[in-house]
Amino acid sequence: MCKHDTPHGEAHPERPDRIRVIWENLQLAGVTQRCVVLGGTKAEDAHLQLVHTKDHVNLVKSSTNKKDYQSDRVASLVNSIYLNGSTSEAAYLAAGSVVEVAERVAKGELDSGFAIVRPPVAASYLLDERPDLGVKKILVVDWDVHHGNGTQKMFWEDPRVLVFSVHRHEDGGFYPGGDDGSYNMVGEGPGEGFNINVPWEQGRCGDADYLAAWDHILIPVAKEFNPDIILLSAGFDAAIGDPLGGCRVTPYGYSVMLKKLMEFAQGKIVMALEGGYNLDSIAKSSLACVQVLLEDNPIQGSSEAMPFMSTWRVIQAVRKRLCAYWPSLADELSSKLINQKTPTPIVLTSNSNSEAKDNAHELLDQLSKLNIEKHKVDTKVSTSWRSDLSKVDVWYASFGSNMWKPRFLCYIQGGQVEGMTKPCVGSLDKSPPKGITWGTYPNRLFFGRESTNVWGKGGVAFTNPLTNPNDQTHMCLYRITLEQFNDVLFQENGLNVDFASPIFGLSALQLVEKNGSTPLEADLAPWYGNVVCLGREGDVPILTMTCTLSVIEKFASGEVPLSPPAKAYANTLIRGLVEGGIFSEEEAEAYIDDAASKPLYINGASRF
Repeated sequence: MCKHDTPHGEAHPERPDRIRVIWENLQLAGVTQRCVVLGGTKAEDAHLQLVHTKDHVNLVKSSTNKKDYQSDRVASLVNSIYLNGSTSEAAYLAAGSVVEVAERVAKGELDSGFAIVRPPVAASYLLDERPDLGVKKILVVDWDVHHGNGTQKMFWEDPRVLVFSVHRHEDGGFYPGGDDGSYNMVGEGPGEGFNINVPWEQGRCGDADYLAAWDHILIPVAKEFNPDIILLSAGFDAAIGDPLGGCRVTPYGYSVMLKKLMEFAQGKIVMALEGGYNLDSIAKSSLACVQVLLEDNPIQGSSEAMPFMSTWRVIQAVRKRLCAYWPSLADELSSKLINQKTPTPIVLTSNSNSEAKDNAHELLDQLSKLNIEKHKVDTKVSTSWRSDLSKVDVWYASFGSNMWKPRFLCYIQGGQVEGMTKPCVGSLDKSPPKGITWGTYPNRLFFGRESTNVWGKGGVAFTNPLTNPNDQTHMCLYRITLEQFNDVLFQENGLNVDFASPIFGLSALQLVEKNGSTPLEADLAPWYGNVVCLGREGDVPILTMTCTLSVIEKFASGEVPLSPPAKAYANTLIRGLVEGGIFSEEEAEAYIDDAASKPLYINGASRF
């Protein structure tokens, strides 16, 4: 399976080292000697066609035998995958290995299992091909940070399989996007009520949030369902430090979640590796889980931090939606439980140096295990940054929907305007801008992403600051405090404004004025993670925010989709440009259409 790699040596988060580091860490810890180690087994086409169409199976089988440009074309049709000459064999081995270990666990030959593969198929095989094994009910638990949309579709009408997925969703704005991951998607026909989604509203969810979902949704329902075997889609991209997930589950958190599941199905659990792109995190988290399967005690740690308020909102909504099918969810949660004060999160801001980022993630890993009761945060100290930053003015240069003043004021004073699907919380300092002006800058305006949690389907605005000087972007400048600028950054990246540290402080301001731009911590700013200095207006710096250069390269390559803006979103840009006196309505529409239709060029590469 390690031979499945990018065809031209390109960097990609789904890389062979993922399974190498897991295996090496298990060996180093001495746990492989306590396990039955199985070789890989290729799946049969008949087993694959239990959940995939014959055409799909043939496509995977044949595509990796084609010339490079044909394989690249097939891969380009689906976001985030690649193909090479070994892809088909790796896929057959991955699927077949999961089927084999699931079969052995179901037979009772093994207590449990972990398939370190790249990725899974098994539930339909046990139910439809091996009725002699006596497996009549299967619980599928998917803790990968992305919604398990494929698994959901496979068992949408099947009451024999209870599918539980906990994932970042953000009203469909987080990959894979759309409404499939909503808690309203409960299954249909005989399978109605047997599909449970727990869709997080934000990133940064950690042990306390996941364990709350376990204790108040999954565990009560699992007791009612009483599965014969549990299949665990074990993605570790919700782990602390993952470059894509933006959540903060520790190895301790994973071990506790798994330990709770061991109480069911006589401990018959089959884990199959899915996501997870921080090599250190997936190695440590996998080891913690295998130690649980071997019935070692969970690793040392603490989960005394409280869940986010958004977590309780989601849990209450899921319980309300599913209680008609599962009586254990009918009781309302006590106000004492859900109103426990969330501790102020500890946030570290790192520079762009990779070693510094690794150290920061390691320290965060250590901090996440501290006993919060013994190490209380001094809230007076933790919020002192607001007092300091409230004394510093900046010009915030907006090129997207914030060009329209009523829309921008939602980020300052809270609320929403027409077209928005949810309100903004606003800044803690709700003072209006001290000044408004306009400017034109040599940036390339473009629209990307397929949907957002605020505007729904359609792309939103970004700029490429390293572009052809002939590219000009009109921006509306608001004079606000650096504290307010941070609150705009938080909200633009789908975060709350209750941070103990600024995402962009005084040292970062000095750095961006010196260097022209500065990237922010990736798991805090996955959308607008690059602050750019456009110069000064008087003695006040002009700052804008866009995606990082590495994400711009992904837009240009097609790894992250370019998408035209939805009508409601585009209308806010048009209103801002017209009311600002920059264009007539027809000229503003042409300006937006031009930006949405032109190819995005980077270093000679383009993307339409």
